[in-house]
Amino acid sequence: MGIKNAGKNSFTWFGPKPVVNIMEPELIRDVLLKHNAFQKVPPHPLGKLLATGVVALEGEQWTKRRKIINPAFHLEKLKHMVSAFQLSCSDMVNKWEKKLSLDGSCELDVWPYLENLAGDVISRTAFGSSYEEGRRIFQLQREQAHLAIQVTRSIYVPGWRFFPTKTNRRMRQISNEVNALLKGIIEKREKAMKVGETANHDLLGLLMESNYRDMQENDERKNVGMSIKDVIEECKLFYLAGQETTSVLLLWTMVLLSKHSNWQTCAREEVLRVFGNKKPDGDGLNHLKIVSINPIYIQFSNSS
Repeated sequence: MGIKNAGKNSFTWFGPKPVVNIMEPELIRDVLLKHNAFQKVPPHPLGKLLATGVVALEGEQWTKRRKIINPAFHLEKLKHMVSAFQLSCSDMVNKWEKKLSLDGSCELDVWPYLENLAGDVISRTAFGSSYEEGRRIFQLQREQAHLAIQVTRSIYVPGWRFFPTKTNRRMRQISNEVNALLKGIIEKREKAMKVGETANHDLLGLLMESNYRDMQENDERKNVGMSIKDVIEECKLFYLAGQETTSVLLLWTMVLLSKHSNWQTCAREEVLRVFGNKKPDGDGLNHLKIVSINPIYIQFSNSS
């Protein structure tokens, strides 16, 4: 109602906090690019148990952390993870095929499968050989996210987080277990790196390799690189940033492809032309033009 009455750019109050609503793309871009002028909103105290990491940093701290993290997400590094994507997708499709009736069809709620697919992919690509521990972390982080949404929707009373309510206790239990699992994985990797073992090509391995290189370049001075606690928070962010966004995008893409069968046919033909019966690889993905189109473009092109 506020936006309807006051317009796309408007001012309102959320309890004791002033809020400015901005819906013009250029203004949104300015806010996102001018990090020093527009500070991040302080997170809910209990929301910090879900994840902090680079999204909670400001100014020079944010710049330094981004410098360490960015190499792990270079395209050439991500190409090594295509096999993990393919394995997770194959497992999901095999489960769907087992549900088919004799006439080759069935009604299926794909959302739970896509949620699990996103978590499965993150577990494989983030932790590699520690995949099973990664799956457990994913399950705990998903529960933590639901609890965090509940607490942020309620009115915050200062000091309430210290009360031993059922939700507060559970959130702290989850946080402690996730931190312990991640710390164990990270310490194993650190020991392996110190004895000269090659770093893994998963996200954690790439992150730790980049962090180690940054510390060496700065002669391991204080306040340089990331501590184990910092690495733990970035690992938690892998799940928070990638799980729901990926599964929602996949679901929306499937909805649009089912509504616009002409695009579905074109995409299928392109995949078969590029890969045939071979497994997907990083170089082949670069040749997929239709598949890489933004789903929003599909929606607008068919509407017009």
